[in-house]
Amino acid sequence: MSDDQIPDAVVAWFRSHIDEIDGDLTFTRIAGGRSNLTFRVTDDAGHAWALRRPPLGGVLETAHDMGREWRFLAALNPTDVPVPTPRAFCDDYDVWGADLYVMDFAAGKVLNDTESGAAVPEKARTNVGTSTVDVLAALHAVEPAAVGLDDLARPGNFVERQLKRWHRQAHSSAMEDLSALDATHDALAARVPEGEVGIVHGDFRPGNIAYDPDGHAVAVFDWELATIGDPLCDLGHLLVSWSEPGDTVAEALSSPTPAGGYPTRGELIERYTAARGLGDVDIAYYLAFARWRAACIHAGVWTRYRAGDMGADADPDEVTGPPAIIEQAETALAELEGR
Repeated sequence: MSDDQIPDAVVAWFRSHIDEIDGDLTFTRIAGGRSNLTFRVTDDAGHAWALRRPPLGGVLETAHDMGREWRFLAALNPTDVPVPTPRAFCDDYDVWGADLYVMDFAAGKVLNDTESGAAVPEKARTNVGTSTVDVLAALHAVEPAAVGLDDLARPGNFVERQLKRWHRQAHSSAMEDLSALDATHDALAARVPEGEVGIVHGDFRPGNIAYDPDGHAVAVFDWELATIGDPLCDLGHLLVSWSEPGDTVAEALSSPTPAGGYPTRGELIERYTAARGLGDVDIAYYLAFARWRAACIHAGVWTRYRAGDMGADADPDEVTGPPAIIEQAETALAELEGR
């Protein structure tokens, strides 16, 4: 998308809120369409920012909340958690029909697939693993009340609410065989951990992080699912996106790690628990929960793809279909049962 397709009101708002603009602005869409839209905005002097807004089409209830993203960025910016510097927030729908915000553009490589993982120098791959889990531990060390986010906490058990939410989403999908998803849901619901309360990113994985050439995490993006809940759900989510030699089932989410040479899941767990000073943790539960949740999400994505709601350019090879969804749910149950 070029700048001539950006509404004039957006350009005017941008200029009125960012001081150091030098010359013309160019807007280039770098991500989005089925998730929040992200634009790289540059001026003639080479300054760069990122503008975020919701998708232009229909969105899932509670998703794509720009105000929530902005609030987490602003709260975490002064902490040890590396986030892009937030610059301006707009809640005037006359500008572009939705909330939007601007942050500084964080340079770095996003590692979202095997190809990007293979491009990382082998000596830097250890750093990708260790710095990723160090950032996760730093995030979970932040007390919500200390950064003004404690009011987002809801009563009751976070995992129980998540189980209800994603089970409901799975049953609203076009999946004909829900038996594996239901069986895993019931097993998870039968042994919900009490859990701790902290900041949860909601989609913490290398695909939402920028890394420097040495493999160090320099910025965490995509806070649209962030909330206050059980932080170990983030750890489980990271681990099911992390493959290692000997795996017989693919990672639940796209990842750089199939390229090889990255730390093992066991090494990530050991580093995280040491950084947090945790004792025994039911890692199997959080692994199973994360894999089951990913399967439910994939069911929704597959449903939108089958209905033609993902656009004519949707790549069927990038959509996880029912056989793989069922396999992920069955694997989650096996992980939970220690098989």
